Amino acid sequence: MAKVAGPCLDSGQETACVSVSLGTSLTGVAEELKERMPAWAKMKKESKGQLILVDVEVFRSRVGALIDSGATRSYISRRALKKLRLGLKVQKLVDAIVSVLTDNRTMRVEDYVEGVQAYFRLEKDGKVKKVLHSQTLLVQDDLPFDIVLGMDWGEAAGATLHLREHECRLPSPSGEVKTARLFHVSGVDNTLAHCCLSAPAFARLVKKEQLEDQVFVVYVRHVTEAQEKDSSTDPTIARLLEEFKDLTESPTGVVSRPIQHRIEIEPGSRTPKGAVYMMSPRELEELRKQLDELLEKGWIRPSSSPFGAPVLFVPKKEGELRMCIDYRGLNAITVKNAEPLPRIDDLLDRVQGCKYFSKIDLKSRYHQIEVHRDDQYKTAFRTRYGQYEFIVMLFGLTNAPVTFQHCMNDLFRPWLDKFVVVYLDDILVFSKTLQEHQGHLRQVLEKLREANFKINAKKCEWAKTQVLYLGHVLDGDGIKPEDSKIAAIRDWPTPRTLTKLRSFLGLANYYRKFVRNFSTIAAPLRRLLKKETIWQWDKDCTSALKKLKRALIEYPVLKVADPSLPFIVTTDASQYGIGAVLQQDDGNGYRPVEFMSARMPYEKVAVSTYERELYALRQALDHWKHYLLGRHFKVYSDHETLRWLKTQAKMTPKLTRWAAEIDQFDFELKPVKGKYNVVADALSRRSDYFGAVVYYLDIRRDL
Repeated sequence: MAKVAGPCLDSGQETACVSVSLGTSLTGVAEELKERMPAWAKMKKESKGQLILVDVEVFRSRVGALIDSGATRSYISRRALKKLRLGLKVQKLVDAIVSVLTDNRTMRVEDYVEGVQAYFRLEKDGKVKKVLHSQTLLVQDDLPFDIVLGMDWGEAAGATLHLREHECRLPSPSGEVKTARLFHVSGVDNTLAHCCLSAPAFARLVKKEQLEDQVFVVYVRHVTEAQEKDSSTDPTIARLLEEFKDLTESPTGVVSRPIQHRIEIEPGSRTPKGAVYMMSPRELEELRKQLDELLEKGWIRPSSSPFGAPVLFVPKKEGELRMCIDYRGLNAITVKNAEPLPRIDDLLDRVQGCKYFSKIDLKSRYHQIEVHRDDQYKTAFRTRYGQYEFIVMLFGLTNAPVTFQHCMNDLFRPWLDKFVVVYLDDILVFSKTLQEHQGHLRQVLEKLREANFKINAKKCEWAKTQVLYLGHVLDGDGIKPEDSKIAAIRDWPTPRTLTKLRSFLGLANYYRKFVRNFSTIAAPLRRLLKKETIWQWDKDCTSALKKLKRALIEYPVLKVADPSLPFIVTTDASQYGIGAVLQQDDGNGYRPVEFMSARMPYEKVAVSTYERELYALRQALDHWKHYLLGRHFKVYSDHETLRWLKTQAKMTPKLTRWAAEIDQFDFELKPVKGKYNVVADALSRRSDYFGAVVYYLDIRRDL
């Protein structure tokens, strides 16, 4: 009926597997339900402090599982099964189980699910580890709890109940007995009692879960204004910001500036024309609303242009809709601006010795710059309510980042490299003393007011002694790389299988010519790959792994970016994670500048290979935009993702948004065979990412 599988190979270092099967005999289940159902109903109504309700994570959702020593079997409620969206097949019992309760109600159990993956959190001395239990559960319609764990689970898991201490203890992967974390409730019989939701999100949840017949107690939290001052801001700086609070107003109208955005079309190009997409009633209502707002602000006007891009909507996380214009056709025939952006190393050199830093973010930054009058007709877009064209620059247009950089350079030219550096929309003010910083900020804010630029106070940082800027941490002690630059390698988990070991050694071997004595260092690890060798991870293997990881993240392997050399971005995606490496060829082969690795966000990305690869590319380009924007570079990938992207006449709103972000960059796609993509491939398949398996695509979520 049950078995303990020991260390779970696909679940990483901190988990172990306990498997609980259904078994063949269900004798006595009917009598058990007859006895336990009234008891469970009574427990539900009584004080929650008397229950042992453990905290269980099932498919990224937290539920409370009742441990009942009086039950021989384990159960899940039909409602919880629907709420958790496990994607598991509900199977039929050979013979249905029928119970007659004391109130003469008849209860049937005829379904079960197997393979329910549940993580239990074990605590000891302030440290938390996970144990993974794979269970088969009977499905009961009227179960008062989400999950009831009976003694079939208790025997398999080696669980012990300590009623005096009100604890359940389970063995950890190492065999050490630890306490399972309890699921705390506050007397409210409602899973929403522990949620902090916005009004739109709450409305969607109620509709989805069909909870209209319940009563909810809602506590309203005061929402502060976006421009509210940070309590940690120095009083003198706070008073200065109060003087310039008019800068936080919403921008409107078109401001005449020396710099305007130009759109030069390649000679002989065909005029791009897009179709008017069908929209739902809600989207049409939002379209009319946003068109009215843009017209009122003076940012668009009716158009009779031969150009015409399609419009669609992308849902935001809060449930609102963002209008997105598909300018892929226009961008494809636009001459790319080859002028490079400032060198990052030059910018960072200017801040040496400074102790106070402020980062300023502009509100609707692109909309604060006008498109040249001769080019405005090229921005035309078609809608159900007519055709319009933009008067101001907008997100999604090729060369928009470079135009914005020109505008900022022109605005702050007298102070550039003295106490201001600008890289695209990242404005940094730096000073050696707080008093000096106050004066510098005043000059910058006065210039922004004079030029009629508006700031996004919520995203600004004022007079900080440490800030993150262009992938580097700046403070009074100097400049150091952001931790994420090396974390993908430094935090690589200890391999537990031959497959995971081969993956890491493949990555390390790619840079072996830069690692002195590579063969000697890697020998203990390579020994485990030999045929008929018994797997035995010892201290020599641990030492070799540490030495290789250290070698990969230190000079001469990991080099400082050289702006005079071309960049190469290599990406890969699996259903578990994404991986990428930024490299440069200095004449001695490709050397990494930075590594990037992350879990695949299972609730956002589909099982489609195209979408996974596109997501990996989009994340990599955004992560390294301070190196790549305004420069031509190469992208290596073992999938034809972008070729597929360019040929799609119509895409989902989400993919259209991603395409608009990717179109900001000037690069050449180089397909590469999988065997030459070992670094990014290994980064995307780190074993500690295997808990993030993609099961479905929720197209209503916005990335």
